[in-house]
Amino acid sequence: MTTYTNKGPKPDQGRFLDFDHVTFWVGNAKQAASHYCVRLGFEPLAYKGLETGSREVVGYAVKQNKVIFAFMSQLQPNNPKEMGEHLAKHGDGVKDVAFSVEDVDAIFKRAVERGAIAIREPFSESDEHGTVRKAIIQTYGDTIHTLIDRSQYKGDFLPGFRKPLLLDSLLPKLPVPELLRIDHVVANLPDHEMMPTVEWYEKTLSFHRFWSIDDSQLNTEFSALRSVVVTNYDENIKLPINEPAPGKRKSQIQEYVDFYDGSGVQHIAMLTTNIIDTISRLRERGQHFLQVPDSYYDNLRERLKKSPVQIEEDLSQLQKLKILVDFDDKGYLLQIFTGMMQDRPTLFLEVIQRHNHQGFGAGNFKALFEAIELEQEKRGNL
Repeated sequence: MTTYTNKGPKPDQGRFLDFDHVTFWVGNAKQAASHYCVRLGFEPLAYKGLETGSREVVGYAVKQNKVIFAFMSQLQPNNPKEMGEHLAKHGDGVKDVAFSVEDVDAIFKRAVERGAIAIREPFSESDEHGTVRKAIIQTYGDTIHTLIDRSQYKGDFLPGFRKPLLLDSLLPKLPVPELLRIDHVVANLPDHEMMPTVEWYEKTLSFHRFWSIDDSQLNTEFSALRSVVVTNYDENIKLPINEPAPGKRKSQIQEYVDFYDGSGVQHIAMLTTNIIDTISRLRERGQHFLQVPDSYYDNLRERLKKSPVQIEEDLSQLQKLKILVDFDDKGYLLQIFTGMMQDRPTLFLEVIQRHNHQGFGAGNFKALFEAIELEQEKRGNL
C-alpha cells in the first residue's frame, strides 16, 4: 500500500470544490428514486418530466444531507437514442459523476487543451432561481464528468427541475439514517487500463495520486486487483480506479466489466459519523448488506491486541451488524457494503466512518473479496 504526498502545482485557475451529484441512467427513474428513498433514507428533491415540459427525459433528484443522486429515464421509444443504447448495453448504471467547481470555463479549456474529449462546451442554464454554468467532458468508458458552477443559483437542484410532484407518506414513518456526503466514487476498468486513466486525470484535470495498492497486497485464493486513488488539489474528491489482476478465477472486477460491458462506476461510498446507528436504521428499512463470517471478527480481535489504536465502538455491535474495521497505528475506519443495487452484478454502495484514517479499507479487501466471491458463486460467475 502506498500513500502519496506530492500534490503537484496548485492550478492557477479553476478550483474543484466537491462532488456535486451523481446521475444514474435507469429503465424506470420513478421506481429507482423511490427505492433509494425507502431503503436508504433519501428525500425527494426535484423533478422534471412531462408536467414540467420535458418531453424526452424524466428525472427524479433525491437528497440526503450533501449526497444528491439523480435518476433519469427515456420518455419516448428510442429517444434520446444514446440513453436507450446506454441502457441496453450497461443496464442501470452511473452516467455522470458531476463536480461543483469555480470557473467552469478555465477548467474545461485546460482539460481540452491537454487532451480531454469535450462532450459539451461551456453553456449556461437559467430559471427564476438564477443561472448555472456547466460543461461536460468524457472520462472512462461511457461515463462523463459535468463541471458545474452554481455560485449564481439559489434553486434546489438545477434549472429545468421543479419541486417533487408527490411526497411519499411512508418516508416520515421510517427510521432516519445519517449519510452526510460522498466520500469517494470507484471505477472498475478492464485490465491494463488503470494507469492510462490515472495519467489522464493527472494530465487533464490536474488531479494527483493519493493512495494505491497492487495485487501482491490485495488478493484472495481466487482473485486479485490493483487500485490507484486520484484526488483534486484540496483532496475532497477521491476517485479510486480499479483493474483486475490475473487470478485462478474471475475477480469481482472482471465480473463487473463483463456485465457492464466495459468501464464504469462500481460503487459510491457515503460518509457517516455514526455507522452503528446508520446501519441499524438502514437494516430496519430493509436494505441488504454483504455478510462476512464471524471468523473475521475473531481474527480482528487478535490483531487489535497488538495495535496502539483503540476502537471506540462496541465490537460486538460491529459484528452483529457485519461492519468491517481497518486500522493502522494512527487511526481506523469502519465500512460496510450493500448487496447489488440492481439486477446486473455491477453497482453497489458503501457506508464509511473515518477515525483519523484516510485509507480505503485495504485490510478489509480480503474479507470483502471473500464475501463477494460467495455471492459470485451463487450467481455462477466465480
